[in-house]
Amino acid sequence: MLRLVQQAARGFGRPSLRQSRLPSISTMQPQKVSQQEQIDAQLDFRTFINVLRKDGDLAEINDEVDPHLEVGAIVRRVSEVNAKAPLFNNVKGARNGLWRMFGNAASLRSVEAEKYGRVARNLGLPADVTWKQILERTQDGKNKPPLEPKVLSDGPCKQNKMFGDEIDLHKLPAPLLHGGDGGKYVQTYGVHVLQTPDKSWTNWSIFRGMVHDSRRIVCLIFNGQHNSMIRDKWLAEGKDEIPWALALGVPPAANLAAALPVPTGVSEAEYVGAMVGKPLELVKCELSDLLVPANSEIVFEGTFSLKDKAMEGPFEDFLGIHFEGDAHLHPLFKVDAITYRDDAILPVSVPGRITDESHTTASMASAEILTLCKQHNLPIIDAVAPLETMGNWCALSVDIHKLAEMKTTPAEFRERVGNLVFNNKSALLVNRLLLFGSDVDIYNFKDVVWAHATRCRPGKDEHVFEDVPGFPLTPYMGHGGGGDPRRGGKVISDCLFPVEYEGKKPFSSVDFRTSYPQEIQERVLANWEKMGLDHT
Repeated sequence: MLRLVQQAARGFGRPSLRQSRLPSISTMQPQKVSQQEQIDAQLDFRTFINVLRKDGDLAEINDEVDPHLEVGAIVRRVSEVNAKAPLFNNVKGARNGLWRMFGNAASLRSVEAEKYGRVARNLGLPADVTWKQILERTQDGKNKPPLEPKVLSDGPCKQNKMFGDEIDLHKLPAPLLHGGDGGKYVQTYGVHVLQTPDKSWTNWSIFRGMVHDSRRIVCLIFNGQHNSMIRDKWLAEGKDEIPWALALGVPPAANLAAALPVPTGVSEAEYVGAMVGKPLELVKCELSDLLVPANSEIVFEGTFSLKDKAMEGPFEDFLGIHFEGDAHLHPLFKVDAITYRDDAILPVSVPGRITDESHTTASMASAEILTLCKQHNLPIIDAVAPLETMGNWCALSVDIHKLAEMKTTPAEFRERVGNLVFNNKSALLVNRLLLFGSDVDIYNFKDVVWAHATRCRPGKDEHVFEDVPGFPLTPYMGHGGGGDPRRGGKVISDCLFPVEYEGKKPFSSVDFRTSYPQEIQERVLANWEKMGLDHT
């Protein structure tokens, strides 16, 4: 096992250190992706994988790979070096079509021109789009009426079925993804489906799930999430358990929507339909009236217990710090049926330090924060949560001329922005807001760090918010000395100078683009290679 991991660390193209066999890795030269394939990829997981194959962004690993740490190690390494997305076609312990595995669905690529290409393919976009274009795409459903899904009588996810005592989660190749994990996490990138008692709101969301026993998984749930809101509505009805489904390998656009802060009460299936301009195709579950994507790879069906709990964790998560023994009581979910496609694929996420789909999806919350600020007439013209901060910071670009029209003070403005944003679900994962003038390119992390280091006086230009919802998975919240991990831990760093609150900007950056006349810049660039200065 460790030898294949070592091989992955060096790159998939090099020979294996295994003595008994060489890894069978299928690759192909990039091919042109048609416009129709690009559109279809956001609505079908297998089409998405085929588009990655055509992009030259898929590594098909055909030799046997062990779900006990080996799959996790390869996927984690892929995230850290921006390698091709791995498709494991021969997972040890898989049988009767359960299951192959796939990782890094929304990680980055190594080629700078297509850095966000894999994320773009999740949303039906060309591979060379910018991060800003991706964020704008996630908001495409906002100004359109929700589009009801199309309910089919059958679908690929019904090709195979298991019920009751046929199911033993211990006999399925549930992966142990990190060495410090407290158990096998069968759910890291699937979509949970829950519905309110009156069926007016169906929520799709992603939260991790660990195998507890042969028929139950224990999942991480904490207050403030939409799933907990639905749970509370059922508790008010006096129920002990409620219908639940978990769909894995769903349409990629739906997977991203399930991770986004879609407004409370909005059903993700309808939102995705509006975003892509086409109804999602769903099928009814075997054991309840819940609907799941018809082309899902795997569907678990059963019940969510509102009273029974078990220890969940530890799990080495996306903020990149692991504390031994960090386990807590969380709800149990019973699996009473499994339906699945032929030769099913289980998507897995192996979070850690940057950059994986945990960070790309968390960073997309900035688009919702921008929409929120505009709705409340704040002079915010753009927002981005830098991937380098794992989505923990959100940089806000401020129109200083409109700011001046407000005739406000820095302290008043910081308080207004913080009270609005930090009390909204869109900022659940965001702990620091940074205010910048429009001269700072908030999409360039070097610019963000430079401006933060030079414009924000510690303590004086900051406003700490403790009476707002906190994010307990932040290490300093759960393991620091600050008190209640569910409240506070948020701050605004104001990187605007006082003169900018008056609409003035009597300063400039010191760099090649701003310190020299255009003709000098052009002459230098034209002679750059001739002077032997080109790094290539």
